[in-house]
Amino acid sequence: MTGSRTAGTSASRPGGVSAWLPVAPCTPQACARHTGAVRPPLPALLRLLAGCTWTLLGVACALPVRLLPAPARGWLVRRWARCVPRAFGVRVTVRVHPYDPGSGGELVVANHISWLDIPLVASVLPGRMLAKSEVGRWPLLGRLAGLGGTLFIDRDRLRALPGAVDTVAAALRAGSRVVAFPEGSTWCGRGSGGVFRPAVFQAAIDAEVSVRPVRITYGTAGAVAFVGDDPLAASLWRVVRAAGLTAEVDVLAPIPAGVRALVPASGGPGRRALARAARAAVVGTDLTATARAAADQTAVASDRANRPAASVHH
Repeated sequence: MTGSRTAGTSASRPGGVSAWLPVAPCTPQACARHTGAVRPPLPALLRLLAGCTWTLLGVACALPVRLLPAPARGWLVRRWARCVPRAFGVRVTVRVHPYDPGSGGELVVANHISWLDIPLVASVLPGRMLAKSEVGRWPLLGRLAGLGGTLFIDRDRLRALPGAVDTVAAALRAGSRVVAFPEGSTWCGRGSGGVFRPAVFQAAIDAEVSVRPVRITYGTAGAVAFVGDDPLAASLWRVVRAAGLTAEVDVLAPIPAGVRALVPASGGPGRRALARAARAAVVGTDLTATARAAADQTAVASDRANRPAASVHH
């Protein structure tokens, strides 16, 4: 992390936020800065108008698109999502580890840096987003997010957690792809990020579906970081003013999450081991020999095993 804070330093917790929720030590003042080339105000304004227009077009079309057959719906969502970062001036490279997705559900997990993460993941692996319940109460956007299949969870009450896990597991069993950011908060992208919270991985274990890790990196992390109390308008303007922004999306090898996958030698719940394996893949570190021995199926042997094969620019 930048500034006076480090990854191991506790951040001050905003008032009204539950003590058990993760809070990143990143702040807009210390982390969300762009020091490279900038666009002049007029081209930046045109980028902002283009990006917002394309985003609102997707919101307006959410209901009719949902009525289409699944293949057509997925194709349209991917095309729309690919155009959103491009409209804001971000050049994207996607690398996908070859695999057979099958016909069942899948849990997609990624690190979380910016609001741009959402269209970046959707451009490759569109699915039902996991969002906090407050989003569902937003005027217009909340209702349309619900129409788009978003799964809303109450993050402020521990008692609601088992029900949220059951909701996600039911969606996975029904064959849905669910997309989650298990760090629980955005991080500036300059450090290793936050710990993956294990609850959503329990849903994958209960539904016996695989976990698909996705690594998101930005060439200029400070410009796109959306952290702390950073206003959305300020973040949008920072993105369009930054020239030459790039993003890389690495879709890594799937991790099996059946009831017998990644169960520790003690026989306890495997969700924590599964969360650690997914995070190890995302941050590009190897699992320890102990963790590898504990897994009775192939998890994440090394970042080399997860190196994607194809490159697509859009």
